[in-house]
Amino acid sequence: MKPLHPVIEQVTHNIVERSRATRTDYVNKMKAHYGKRVSRAQLGCTNIAHVIAAEDERVKFILKHQEAPNIGIVTAYNDMLSAHHPYYRYPEKIKKAIYEVGATAQVAGGVPAMCDGVTQGQDGMELSLFSREVIALSTAVSLSHNVFDAVLCLGICDKIVPGLLIGALSYGYLPTIFIPSGPMPSGISNKEKSETRKLYAEGKVDETALLDSEIKSYHAAGTCTFYGTANSNQMLLEIMGLHVPGSAFVVPDSPLREALTTFASQRAVAITSQKNEFIPLSEVITEKSIVNAIIGLIATGGSTNHTLHLPAIAKVCGIIINWDDFAELSKVIPSIAKVYPNGEADVNMFHNAGGVAYVINELLENGLLHNDVMTVMGKGLSKYTYNPYLTEDNELKWAKATNKDHNIIRSVDNPFSHEGGLRLLIGNLGRSVSKVSAIAKEYRYVKAPACVFSSQEQVLGAFKKGELEKDCVVVLCYQGPKANGMPELHGLTPALSSLQDKGYKIGLVTDGRMSGASGKVPNAIHLTPESLNNGNITRVRDGDVIELDLENGILRVMVDEDELIRRSPLTADLSHSKFGLGRELFSGFRNVVSSSEEGASIF
Repeated sequence: MKPLHPVIEQVTHNIVERSRATRTDYVNKMKAHYGKRVSRAQLGCTNIAHVIAAEDERVKFILKHQEAPNIGIVTAYNDMLSAHHPYYRYPEKIKKAIYEVGATAQVAGGVPAMCDGVTQGQDGMELSLFSREVIALSTAVSLSHNVFDAVLCLGICDKIVPGLLIGALSYGYLPTIFIPSGPMPSGISNKEKSETRKLYAEGKVDETALLDSEIKSYHAAGTCTFYGTANSNQMLLEIMGLHVPGSAFVVPDSPLREALTTFASQRAVAITSQKNEFIPLSEVITEKSIVNAIIGLIATGGSTNHTLHLPAIAKVCGIIINWDDFAELSKVIPSIAKVYPNGEADVNMFHNAGGVAYVINELLENGLLHNDVMTVMGKGLSKYTYNPYLTEDNELKWAKATNKDHNIIRSVDNPFSHEGGLRLLIGNLGRSVSKVSAIAKEYRYVKAPACVFSSQEQVLGAFKKGELEKDCVVVLCYQGPKANGMPELHGLTPALSSLQDKGYKIGLVTDGRMSGASGKVPNAIHLTPESLNNGNITRVRDGDVIELDLENGILRVMVDEDELIRRSPLTADLSHSKFGLGRELFSGFRNVVSSSEEGASIF
């Protein structure tokens, strides 16, 4: 194993120094609870009666008379969300597994779980990012009864995993394990699905053809198979040591998935303070594990949404990161995975090729990850270089990951790209990010006149009228967290891709979000300062020339600085975003939310 790369060492050092006061404060608060394991004897008789009232006699006996661990389950189950549909029976499976080792488990609470695939282009998308904060708050409330010795989190998708983790970190003195449910079987290729969407946007196929394509793609229980935010979540949980090794992409309802769920449940008992291997969450999520998460994201071409989620997660445990950290690491971390939209393979193919375990092994061996971290399996990330399997006797084992398809995963010595998949863009419009791994090299530079809009509907309207059939950079204002909750603008992708395929030079600049699955069209997203924070994006006018240089990290409008200052900001009517579908309940969030680079968080 090679020594740690000096840039990784330096970035980690910078984060440690930047976070020294806030991290020390958090760790001290967590350590104050060490050794104070939950003692149900401390509860009043009425309290304990409420805790055990609905349990069967076996569980009542343990909870009344013994101090065996009691594990809290926080679940994001709902049966509309395909990725979370398998969780329906998980609590009873978990309880059975935990009872077998002399402990108990209870569902501590449920958290909401939005499907961005359902709300894409709909008003409900304006609640999507803030649902992360609601999930964090719901997790905190779920654990507030103070009767649990460890936590099992059941969550997969976009805002759900970050929300669960943020909430759990407020109880960082408790051990915490995430249990995934796995991806759905592969349907039609993601490339075929995207092509149909583009043809529909162009009016070349009808809605029946589009619906047929979508149903063939999203066709079963499990996570969507492209490498968007949900599957990036699963990679991150594994590389941060919060999963059982190799469990991210094992399909639902398989014998191996069942065995992994049982193992994770019983492992949660083993790492409580009542046992001999106490591993609290606050010792798993550290500066080094956050750096590992950023590296994993860069090396695999993960979702740009994590340029929001990772700063938000880090902040609640006293760790301060910014986009400079992402940018510095991206210069030295090679891109070694090609999973759609960065390539043709889906996550099932990625896992079968060696998956996260092989990526971790390759990065560790080349000094590109911290190995000296704590995980739910104990000290050392090298435990996560193994993939699980079942023996003929149905015994769960792990084998060292190997690379079975070099078209999907490469070695560090022979990467798809010597730099990572994320790019920080800086210029007179502010700071933004782009997922360059999904954008072909010939499209990474655009210099063209701006077409300025203040809503996604305006852009699509102009597209349908043929007004965008020219070289142009679409500038979309008032899509930041303060303006309307920062909805994902994935609905723009088919239209802009269509224009690009016709030979026009097309770009997108916005203070809004784009999916980790959007890809293809050159973009500068998550722009900060956002429109409502007096961002210069509101001073761009139709016809201003925008330079978008993804290779060199440049975003600027070719307008004299004095002229920009003189211009009055473009205004927009945002009243339609303040009411309907519960949006009126989130005005307080919009008033206090931080910038995109700070995680677009209320905490």
